[in-house]
Amino acid sequence: MPDHVPDGRSWPLASIVTPSYNQASFLEETIRSVLLQGYPNLEYVVIDGGSSDQSVEILRRYEPWLEYWVSEPDRGQAHAINKGFAYATGQIFAWLNSDDVYEPGALQRIAVHFARNPACQLVYGDGWYIDLDGQKTDRCVWIEPFDRQRYLTFNSILQPAAFWRRSLWERTGPLDARYHYAMDWEWLIRATESTEPQYLPVELARWRIGPEIKTRSGGRARRAEVAEVARRYGGIRQPTYVVYQLDRLAWTLTDRFGGRFLGQGLQRLSAPVRWVVKDKLWKGRYLS
Repeated sequence: MPDHVPDGRSWPLASIVTPSYNQASFLEETIRSVLLQGYPNLEYVVIDGGSSDQSVEILRRYEPWLEYWVSEPDRGQAHAINKGFAYATGQIFAWLNSDDVYEPGALQRIAVHFARNPACQLVYGDGWYIDLDGQKTDRCVWIEPFDRQRYLTFNSILQPAAFWRRSLWERTGPLDARYHYAMDWEWLIRATESTEPQYLPVELARWRIGPEIKTRSGGRARRAEVAEVARRYGGIRQPTYVVYQLDRLAWTLTDRFGGRFLGQGLQRLSAPVRWVVKDKLWKGRYLS
């Protein structure tokens, strides 16, 4: 990398936080994707939740290149991220989960963008899905330029590809640790109340998708949390919340009567609304 940002200033300090728990299968790939950015002013913090696999051995191996790491019990992913940012001192903030990776040159692109756009507080880019072996599978085609009203229904920001200024984190406050699945969306909703994020149409990150990740394995608990965030910020008429209530009624009837007839009937009645939300607004993000 050049010694300076194109305008001649020094590269701003970038603080990247990685929360992790029993992710030894992917943790090293994530760490290397950060360190091999070659970014000259990096503060990399890893907060491990007291893993029982080989995570600590990996962290010790990379300790010379980490600003700080710890392995101790915590209260979940959001709490771990908040701990990391409480330690961080950089001008640029981001977190990268321990099964996701950055594209080469991502940090340089972000630093240059912030330098050229001093009013910008939050920027996000494009990304790819990757499988458990780290191979790219599909583009995250649902990422799009920001629209505040639409964002209350559809999370069009890929979290690993989002970066913001420290001042925005301090103004918005930390992640709400009550949330286990939707804490990134909830924080971004709060953050974008005070700033218009900028969309950078370049590939910045890769998002790992597999049967065990929370987005796929959360089931009804995840659906309930997403619906709560939608209701909290969009009201009871918010489409995601409406569809969730219809599905919840179908689940209740199916569970209570053991039968597929009532549940399937209600599913069919609610199909038009579900089609609008899942296929048109959420574009596949609202998972069954």
